[in-house]
Amino acid sequence: MSIKRSTRGNKATSKYEVELISIEDRDKLMEKYSDRFLYEERADIYGCCIKLLTDIKYVKERWEENFYPMSAHVRSHGRLIVTEEEGEELKVVYDQLSRTAFLINVDYYGWIKSIALSVASDILEDEHGINSVHGACVDIEGRGICLIAPPGTGKTTHTYGLLRLKGVRAISDDWFFVRFLAEENVAFGSEKNFYIQADIAETWREYKKLVDKAEFDAKGRAVVNIRWIVGKGKILPMTTLRTAILLKRDPEDDTIVKKLTPDEATKYMEAVDFSNPHLLVKDERKNNLRRRFFKEFFDRLEVYLLNAKLPVIETHRAIKEEILKI
Repeated sequence: MSIKRSTRGNKATSKYEVELISIEDRDKLMEKYSDRFLYEERADIYGCCIKLLTDIKYVKERWEENFYPMSAHVRSHGRLIVTEEEGEELKVVYDQLSRTAFLINVDYYGWIKSIALSVASDILEDEHGINSVHGACVDIEGRGICLIAPPGTGKTTHTYGLLRLKGVRAISDDWFFVRFLAEENVAFGSEKNFYIQADIAETWREYKKLVDKAEFDAKGRAVVNIRWIVGKGKILPMTTLRTAILLKRDPEDDTIVKKLTPDEATKYMEAVDFSNPHLLVKDERKNNLRRRFFKEFFDRLEVYLLNAKLPVIETHRAIKEEILKI
């Protein structure tokens, strides 16, 4: 029996269901679509080899721009089959045993890359005790700061705002991995290049040259080498985290900045589905793993909840002045 659940993205019409299937069903789908594998690409996602099989050139090109490549001689740990099927609706199915996801009629690359990251996270979470966070992460003169939020609350906007400042460097703008090393939270980046929004230059004029040269898709997003604007020295592979900023948007709450205990932060993460609409498996075992991870994660950090109900510039000022003291 297959299991379906709904996943909501950050756009008004963003919604897809993940259907969990058996490995026998996976074999049938592989046979059905095997003659469509025109392109085969491998990505290195924090040591996991995630293989893309597709007949869509646009997806293949964005994948190559987005992820670090993995050698063709390395056998894959997980797979994404991305194709189009006339007469069918959008569909995402996943076999957890073989770590294989089928994305049918998914025309938004943001979902494709997020599901690839989720497949890698599923592997690392179960087999290596390495957890992932759907959030942004920067380093400020050796101090790691992460911004975690449900889609649409501004974590990416504020990450690029911070990158304009002296001494701030980026680890990831959307998804990072965490290891507990020597009683520290060490965060690692996940992607080679970032997937930006076309309106980023409307808020931060420093990115106008990047936006002018980028090739945006129908969703108003583009994979770009952000180093072209901020410089190679502004990108780091890892940092030691010191502060977590959780974002929400609640017009009814007058509190803008609130410091949280680890328990309060963990409960908030549970309430917002761990701030990740792309989790593929959400059974009780997985939820317990994530609950324990975030409890230990927040135990090691200063944690703040920021209500992003103010205009972007005012919210950004609260991040800099009230939380980061810069």
